[in-house]
Amino acid sequence: MMTLSQINKNRLLFVIALLAVGVYLFPLYWMYATSLKTNSSIFAIPPVLLPTSPQWHIYRDVWNDSNIVRYLTNSVFIASGVTLVTVVFGSGASYVLARYRNVWMDIALFAVLMLQVLPPSLMVTPIFVGFSSVGLLEYPRIATILAFSAKTMPFFVILCRAAFMTIPRELEEAALVDGNSRAGAFVMIVLPLARNGILVAALLIFMQGFGEYVYSASLISDNRLQPASIGMTNYLQPNIVTWNSIMAFAAIYITPILAAFVLLQRHIVNGLTSGALK
Repeated sequence: MMTLSQINKNRLLFVIALLAVGVYLFPLYWMYATSLKTNSSIFAIPPVLLPTSPQWHIYRDVWNDSNIVRYLTNSVFIASGVTLVTVVFGSGASYVLARYRNVWMDIALFAVLMLQVLPPSLMVTPIFVGFSSVGLLEYPRIATILAFSAKTMPFFVILCRAAFMTIPRELEEAALVDGNSRAGAFVMIVLPLARNGILVAALLIFMQGFGEYVYSASLISDNRLQPASIGMTNYLQPNIVTWNSIMAFAAIYITPILAAFVLLQRHIVNGLTSGALK
């Protein structure tokens, strides 16, 4: 039976959790609220927390005037390409790091972790020079996919390595005894068992690719090929900034990803914790 001090402690932790959630979610609320405000009410003092006369026509104007469908299509293309490249190459790397343990594998794992901490702003210049020298900048979306895949690969490898480590080696050994090759055992036995972890990691990679900005801004100069993260900056003009239109654009941009995350949150949590215990 819980004591009074334990009950008070749990209540305090619950209040702290609610405050943390409120701080985290308030920017999202402010984005949606600002998208429905007039230009004058955006800068009102004291701030207007809830729009008194929602300007729903702003969403219609943004949808019709900003080519947002084209920008979103480019975002989906880049995110899908990043996810495909990361999953194809990252799955094999994760499996190798999970199955073969020696000093060289530990060094490789450490190198993967170090790649994760490098900021895109640091890597974009050498990547730009390298891609320019081999002609990849003629295909800017492909160049962006390859550049950002290098950034997301360590994150994917770390997550999927944990999923592969939960799969008993005996299953692979049985497949090898039955005549399968190592590659066959990996494709036929290991990958299906690790699919939940791989799918969750792929979903998180897709979300990251959908919001990619730094490489797109540096490698894609053609407005017709730019993703939504770049298209949103078209509302930032030298003499005027239409903040309600920017927020409406952002709301249309991120709402599908937020909805997918909310609907799949249980599967995401299960996938992230699947490798926590063996």
